[in-house]
Amino acid sequence: MTTLRKPDWAFVTRRPAHFLAFGFGSGLASRAPGTWGTLAALPLAGLLHWAGLAGLPLAVFCLPLFLLGVWVCQVTGDALGVHDYGGIVWDEIVAMLLVLSITPFTVTGWALAFGLFRLFDIVKPWPIRWFDRHVHGGFGVMLDDLIAALFAMASLWLLLGARVA
Repeated sequence: MTTLRKPDWAFVTRRPAHFLAFGFGSGLASRAPGTWGTLAALPLAGLLHWAGLAGLPLAVFCLPLFLLGVWVCQVTGDALGVHDYGGIVWDEIVAMLLVLSITPFTVTGWALAFGLFRLFDIVKPWPIRWFDRHVHGGFGVMLDDLIAALFAMASLWLLLGARVA
């Protein structure tokens, strides 16, 4: 296992797994890489929505993205020598796509979804924190964000009710 002090663009572009794990480069942000990774999901969701992949089809599409994420996060974490390096943001991207699958396609809806997901991803209320601390490897990296997405989705449902997409 190779240990890198600080990944750079050369590291991110060395392997497709690193490029995805670092959210197309958004994870290289020196401050709040998770927030930048979550932001990277928004134009991707917009493109998918424009291509007709929204709602339930988008939610279903998140399953192979999650499975891909288990692999890319494991490969990249191993290359860095760090289980859940902060710049690995594929987990935020996939989780945010899942949240957006039920969110009204409006600026307000997306802003609310973004804020709720970031809240749960940062605060990590139980059981998110437990999974974050006890489940390791690529699956662990992906799992705590999936649970944060489910919390955000439940909150959207409570706040917006029938208006959820």
